[in-house]
Amino acid sequence: MTTRPMLGEAARAAGYRLIVRDEVGSTMEEARRALHQGEPGKLWIVARSQKAGRGRHGRQWTSPPGNLYASLLLVNPCEPALAPQLGFVAGLALHDAAVRVTGLAAPRLALKWPNDLLIDGAKCSGLLLEGESRAGQFAVVAGLGINIASCAQGTPYPASFLKAHAPQVTIEAALGALSDAWAARFATWQVSGGFAAIRQAWLERAAFLGQTITIRPPEGAVSGIFAGIDASGRLLLETPAGNRSFDAGDLFFGPPSNHPPEA
Repeated sequence: MTTRPMLGEAARAAGYRLIVRDEVGSTMEEARRALHQGEPGKLWIVARSQKAGRGRHGRQWTSPPGNLYASLLLVNPCEPALAPQLGFVAGLALHDAAVRVTGLAAPRLALKWPNDLLIDGAKCSGLLLEGESRAGQFAVVAGLGINIASCAQGTPYPASFLKAHAPQVTIEAALGALSDAWAARFATWQVSGGFAAIRQAWLERAAFLGQTITIRPPEGAVSGIFAGIDASGRLLLETPAGNRSFDAGDLFFGPPSNHPPEA
């Protein structure tokens, strides 16, 4: 980083704060440490690199310098049952930020259920949401990573990075755009019934909607037509055996023959 990253003006006005580190184990663990030390929330933690970044299902997240590694700590943002909706709020914020810094838009930028941002069909960003109840409080840590200068190679799903499409993108610009977009989308979600608006906006940016996909929940792969998400954010799949819904799972475009075998 040549200059110190800053939150966007709208984020600062909404009361969000920022801590910047050169290197950490993971920004999510730094956020948890801050929570345990009494941090009241609305705190972004950004690192130049991570030694132990991780993604969903405990997968290692490659974290070389040049990309954005950030976590957002929220304290008492909602009832625990509503926390999964924040993943869609964060996904929209990632999409909004990418539009702002690259000048690209849908359908080149799309959201892949449940938590990835795609550019021309390749993953360029992801997020991990974790909740923790402690001392009568409920906290959420949202870990967000954006591939800006590089991406991992040899991944099961194609990957890309923003500079490959928009060389002017910087970490500083991406953080400013992301923090402002989060503040705006989160404010919308906090309004009574706010997930309806978030859900509609997410569906307008959804990858593979109405197309054949394969979803891999823990119990095994299932293929069908991606019919959308329900009022709770569950994926809706139309299959020859009937309609099904899923809370979690890895999503691939097309039938099983189009993607790598299960690990």
